[in-house]
Amino acid sequence: MYDTNRQVFTLADASPDIRARFIRRTYAHLALAVAAFVGLEYVLLQLPISYELTEKVLGMPFGWLMVLGGFMAVGWLSTGLASKTDSKAAQYAGLALYVVAEAIIFVPLLIIAIHYAGDGGTHLVEQAGIITGLLFAGLTATVFVTRKDFSFLKSFLTMGFFVAIGLIVAAVIFGINLGFWFSAGMIVLAAGAILYDTSNILHHYREDQYVGAALSLFASVALLFWYVLQLLMSRD
Repeated sequence: MYDTNRQVFTLADASPDIRARFIRRTYAHLALAVAAFVGLEYVLLQLPISYELTEKVLGMPFGWLMVLGGFMAVGWLSTGLASKTDSKAAQYAGLALYVVAEAIIFVPLLIIAIHYAGDGGTHLVEQAGIITGLLFAGLTATVFVTRKDFSFLKSFLTMGFFVAIGLIVAAVIFGINLGFWFSAGMIVLAAGAILYDTSNILHHYREDQYVGAALSLFASVALLFWYVLQLLMSRD
């Protein structure tokens, strides 16, 4: 367990062994979060209620917008809990809550991809997973090899996410299909978020914030997977 009585460093000031331990802990928690997400999706996709709720949500005029709004609220709460360095229980609760919320919000998209996109639906999900993994590995390697601080991306990412939310809301209200180029832009935004999060792992997190770091990375990876899958589906 982490010893709260000793001095806590930011990663920029920490010794190499402390930094290495933080990195191992962060990516171990990320791997567990991804595994839990995959397991939850497998279970949810076996339940008839998932298909019933998906049909109801997609049939409501603003159903998808309400789901996204609830998901954003849960994400905000989860991030707040995971950033509490004085309580490991709160951090783990935040991470667990976020993983569950992501699993639920992904169900309609996966149902559409697997069961309504034709015989290649399952193949599309597999392709999206592989592409996401390769992009994540490449972006992570870029940060670790160059050791560059990408914190300057924060303003760009904040502005980009607000613009994206505005476009999503407008699309739901006016029935606009955002299509291929929106998905491509969101992939670029998610890639920037991964660069930013990975850079923070090397330079800015405190050594006791590995759960919060894993949550941030998981959120960015999930966003990347979502829009890679959307992009692949838009080809058809």
